[in-house]
Amino acid sequence: MAKDTPQPPACLEELTRLTRVVNKAGEPLGQKLSSYFAPTLKEDPAEAELVSHKLMIRAGLIRKVAGGLYDYLPLMIRSIRKLEAIIRASLNARGAQELLMPAVQPAELWRESGRDQKYGPELLRLKDRHNRDFVIGPTHEEVVTDIIRREIRSFRDLPLNLYQFQTKFRDEIRPRFGLMRGREFIMKDAYSFDADEEGASQSYRDMYEAYEEIFRAVGLKFAVVEADSGAIGGSHSHEFMVLADSGEDTLIFCDSCAYAANQEKAELRGYAFDPGTERPLEKVHTPDQKHVPELAAFLKIPASAIVKSMLFVQEGGDPVLVLIPGHREINPHKLQNALPGGAVRLAEPAEAEAITGVPMGFVTPVGAKVKIIADAAIAQTLSGVVGTGEKDYHYLGAAPGRDFTVSAYHDLALATEGDPCPRCGSPLIVKKGIEVGHVFKLGTKYSESMGAKATLRDGTESPIIMGCYGIGVGRTIAASVEQSHDADGIIWPFALAPFTVALLPLQPRDGALMESVAKLFRELLELEVECLLDDRDERPGLKFKDADLLGLPLRVTVSTKTLAKGEVELKERASGQVTFLPLDKAASLLRDIKEKALKNQ
Repeated sequence: MAKDTPQPPACLEELTRLTRVVNKAGEPLGQKLSSYFAPTLKEDPAEAELVSHKLMIRAGLIRKVAGGLYDYLPLMIRSIRKLEAIIRASLNARGAQELLMPAVQPAELWRESGRDQKYGPELLRLKDRHNRDFVIGPTHEEVVTDIIRREIRSFRDLPLNLYQFQTKFRDEIRPRFGLMRGREFIMKDAYSFDADEEGASQSYRDMYEAYEEIFRAVGLKFAVVEADSGAIGGSHSHEFMVLADSGEDTLIFCDSCAYAANQEKAELRGYAFDPGTERPLEKVHTPDQKHVPELAAFLKIPASAIVKSMLFVQEGGDPVLVLIPGHREINPHKLQNALPGGAVRLAEPAEAEAITGVPMGFVTPVGAKVKIIADAAIAQTLSGVVGTGEKDYHYLGAAPGRDFTVSAYHDLALATEGDPCPRCGSPLIVKKGIEVGHVFKLGTKYSESMGAKATLRDGTESPIIMGCYGIGVGRTIAASVEQSHDADGIIWPFALAPFTVALLPLQPRDGALMESVAKLFRELLELEVECLLDDRDERPGLKFKDADLLGLPLRVTVSTKTLAKGEVELKERASGQVTFLPLDKAASLLRDIKEKALKNQ
C-alpha cells in the first residue's frame, strides 16, 4: 500500500501565515479550524430550551458561566463585531456620536431621577470600600443626563445624539433562553437631546428609520409595534420585533389598517361581552363557587356576565379594587399606567382577606370601603354577577352607579385574537416575536428631575427634551439564529456570518490538493472574503456535518475528484443548491455571490 503524501512544509507555513492577515478593522480574514477555538458539541445541551440557545452552544458560539451569564467565544465575537459595524454606520450617517460610559454608576444619580426604588429588584446594588452606594447599570439614562447637565448650556449646542456599546446587567428573577433573557448582556444604547418638541420628534424619526435600516441590513424579518414604555418611562415608544413562533412577546396586528402593538400596549375599543338586562339586586347561594368558570357553569350564564373583583396593592398607596368582565384578563401594564406612582401588585389571598374581611372569590364592590376602578366595559353593565362579601353567596343584577361606585374607568383588558381593532374595528390577529430594539420618546422625564436645562432663543431656560434608543446586540444575533436555522444547524445571513466561506479539503494529506487549497485560501483573503478552512484530518461526513452546524453561507469542497476537473463544489447553506465553479475563478465568483447577497438583504 502506498504511503500518504505529507503536506509540503511551504504549504503549512503559508496557511499559518495567511491566518495572520487582517481586515481594516483588525479582524483576521481567515482561520484554520484545526487551531481555531470553536468547540462544537454533537448533542443538544440539556438546559437549553430554544433552538437558538441549543445551536449557539453546539456551534461553539457561547458557553454558560452561571444563570443568565455567558462567555462569548471567537465565532460569536466575529458576529458581534459585524453587527456593531452595521449599527455604527447607520447611526454615524445620521450624526450620532459614540462615547463610552461606566458600567458601574453612583446610586445617587438614580435617586435624583426617582428610579432608585421604582426600578425594582432587577437593579443590582452594591457598595464600594468607602460604603458609598453604586449600581450596575441596566441602562444609562441617568449617567448620560448627568453629562449633558454639566456640559450643555444653550440651544446652540443642540441637537445632540450620543450612543455607546456597553455591558448591562439586569438581575432577572428567572433568566432563560440563553441570550434572549440573560442577566448580563451587550446593548447599543443611544440618547438624543433637543431644545424643542419639533426637534425631538425629528430625532425620534431618524432613529426609527435607522433601526429599520439596521434590521433590514442583517436580513431579519421584523415588525415595528407600539409598546409600553415600562421602567424607562416617557410618552411614546415602539419595539422592533423579530417574528418567531418561539418569541416571548405576544404581538397584536390588524391586517386591514396596519395597526400593530405589543400585547402589553394594545388598546381595546369595545369587545364582545354580556351586559345583561336591568334587574333588581338579588342574593343567591353559590356553595364553593369562587372561580369564574365554575361559577358561570353553576349559574348557567356566560363568563362575560360575571364581574371579577380583584384587590391590588400599590406601593406607597392604598389598596384598590379592580373590576373587569369575567372572560377577560387584566393587563398589568395598563393597570400600572392607570395607577401612577408606586408599583402595583395583586394582593395575596390572605392579604386580601385581611384587608377586606372577605374570603377570596367573594370580594364585592357593593359597599366596598376601598377605591374602585374598572375596565371601560363595566360602565355598560346593566346586570352583573358580583360577590356579596359573604362566603358561598353572590349577587345577581349588580349595576355600577346604582349598586356600587366606580371612581374611574380605564382600558384595562388584555387584547386577544379576534378583538376589534382600536383603529378600524377589524378582527385583530396574534403573532409571537422577539424584541431586538426599542425606541422611546422620553420628553423631560430625566432632564427635569436632574436639572438638565438649556437656554432657548428667547432667553428662557427649559428642560432639554430627550429620547433613548436601544438594541440588544447578543439578542439580535440569537434572534437571527432563532429565525434562520434547520434541522442540521444555523443558517447565517451573509451580514452576520462569522465567516462567509467554509473551505473543506477532503484529503488534507494530499500535498498537491493542499497546494491548490492554499492558493484558493490566499485568493479569497486577498478579495476580503472571510474564510474558515477545515484543515482537520477527519472523515468527510464529519466535516460536512460540522459545516452545516456552523451554518456559514457558502461551503466550498475541494477533493481529488473535483480537482481532476479543475473545479470546486459550492453548496449554498440557505438554499442547499449545489454548483461547480472553475478553480481558477472560484475566489472572484464567491466574492460576487457575497456582494450580491449583501446588496439584496
